[in-house]
Amino acid sequence: MTSVSIPLNPLKEKSYMAQIITIGGFFFIFGFLTWVNGTLIPYLKIACELEEWQAYLVVFAFYISYTVMALPSGKLLERTGMVRGMRIGLLIMASGCLLFVPAALTRMFPLFLSGLFVVGAGLTLLQTAVNPYITLLGSPERAAQRISIMGICNKFAGVIAPIILGTILLNKSDLLVTELKALTGLAKQERLDELAQGVILPYVILTLILVLIAWLLKHANLPLLPVENSAKKDIEQPLTSQQLKSFSLGFLAIFCSVGVEVIAGDTIGNYGLYHNFSLDIAKSLTSYTLAAMMTGYIIGVIVIPRYVSQERAFLISNVLAIILTLVVLFTPGIISIGAVALLGFANALLWPVIWPKALKTLKGKQLNKASAVLIMGIAGGAVLPLLYGWISHAYNNQVAYLIVIPCYLFNILYSFITQQKIQSGNLTIKI
Repeated sequence: MTSVSIPLNPLKEKSYMAQIITIGGFFFIFGFLTWVNGTLIPYLKIACELEEWQAYLVVFAFYISYTVMALPSGKLLERTGMVRGMRIGLLIMASGCLLFVPAALTRMFPLFLSGLFVVGAGLTLLQTAVNPYITLLGSPERAAQRISIMGICNKFAGVIAPIILGTILLNKSDLLVTELKALTGLAKQERLDELAQGVILPYVILTLILVLIAWLLKHANLPLLPVENSAKKDIEQPLTSQQLKSFSLGFLAIFCSVGVEVIAGDTIGNYGLYHNFSLDIAKSLTSYTLAAMMTGYIIGVIVIPRYVSQERAFLISNVLAIILTLVVLFTPGIISIGAVALLGFANALLWPVIWPKALKTLKGKQLNKASAVLIMGIAGGAVLPLLYGWISHAYNNQVAYLIVIPCYLFNILYSFITQQKIQSGNLTIKI
């Protein structure tokens, strides 16, 4: 049972349902642009003639931008406020999508990576604003529930994105692979150029959509949260040792949680190929992981906090994930692949619980800085999949899943640490 008294006077959900729906639309955008990476990995591996470990630079370039841009994003939001910062983030993302046009025309992998980095930079700014915004847009006890609703929007986009983009970019992919094996020299290069240019239209459409949403956001009537008013007026208070410990551990928990989430979603396609699945099937396996994850979010919305506290849900999720990882490691073929997909279910409630845990002792200007530091933890999605790629190259794709077990063990430790009584100023938390 959790009892929280917090001085930030969060807004009530019932008064701002339309605004919560608007934020849900942003999370849909996050999901679509994030989880198309699962399709871009095999697509660019073919189009740019990459080794498997090089293909994982797709997720590295995308997620490392969170580390590079998180602190600048926090500084920018102090000047612009959360709502204007969201609009700027959308426009940055649009410019990143537009970079896919010259990348496709020249078939230069570094240009594709540059586009992914810029998209990630825009998402960094958007998420630095949106995550604390939705956390504070209602009562603290239901923060994980609200973020779970956002997760449903995010993961629904993640389910359909690989299917849509996979159909466009890798249509009849097994025949394509057979065709490329038969071609040599200039004929092969021309066919690869044609394949690469298939990405232009969908990314031009995404660019236009992002610009349109940035324009419409002017009329969304998103409220200025009390914390934003106080952040402008109050002198920044130094962090106490307890506050520093709280969000530092939160950073590590996000690093681990995003890393395992990306591994489960973005490596499953290549893992299917490792088990001799056809590319026509493997290219959409990310959708199964995201469908499992969306199911986890839906369950979270239903049971938190009515039947189970968000803290207990976090602990159960990590224990379940370790069990599923053991199934991945020690079972053959389709069962092992199914367990990777089910990791999406276990991962669903990790992110929603960490945010309210890590931010609960912070206020005013402290919140912007802490949010930026937590966003930097998304770098786990850059580093851990790349390590997975190296291990799979040195040993094999199945053994490489060992990398996720220490992450879940840390989260369990984090869960026990944050179940202690915390007292900070006029904020008292009992769990």
